[in-house]
Amino acid sequence: MAACSACGSTILFGGKANGDLRFCNARCQSKGSLIILARRLPPDLVKERTRSVYHGACPKCQGPGPVDVHVSYQIWSAVFLTSWKNTPRVSCRHCGVKSQLGDAAFSLVLGWWGIPWGLLITPVQITRNIVAMVRGSSADGPSPSLERMIGLALAAEMVRQGQVQA
Repeated sequence: MAACSACGSTILFGGKANGDLRFCNARCQSKGSLIILARRLPPDLVKERTRSVYHGACPKCQGPGPVDVHVSYQIWSAVFLTSWKNTPRVSCRHCGVKSQLGDAAFSLVLGWWGIPWGLLITPVQITRNIVAMVRGSSADGPSPSLERMIGLALAAEMVRQGQVQA
């Protein structure tokens, strides 16, 4: 199975391709030019900014770090309609676990009501939240996901300031 180059979600069906990059939907595909630009940034600049964010205050609660990417998983269903998503958030562990708990509870209540996907994917999403809460983030330093998000943010900042074109 392929992973989305923009959000990291697993692509089960379909998806969109752009060269060697794969995307889960058109919205993620629109970030393709930023990904290419982020790959061209000096690695030292990205690593320095990543360390700064990792050791800084949480952007959600302003509490102490370490700050990293925490993904929460959610699903909701209504008869023949089912929608699931993975939401990466840059935050401290406490805020990340809070989001994962909230999405697990949301999925537990609203995920089961779709046939067949609600019944099949709900346990998967709830389990993914539980595993993410138990595993937490690495004490070894920033994750590759945080480094990727910081690179994208730097690329977007450069485009906004007119330093480069996307």
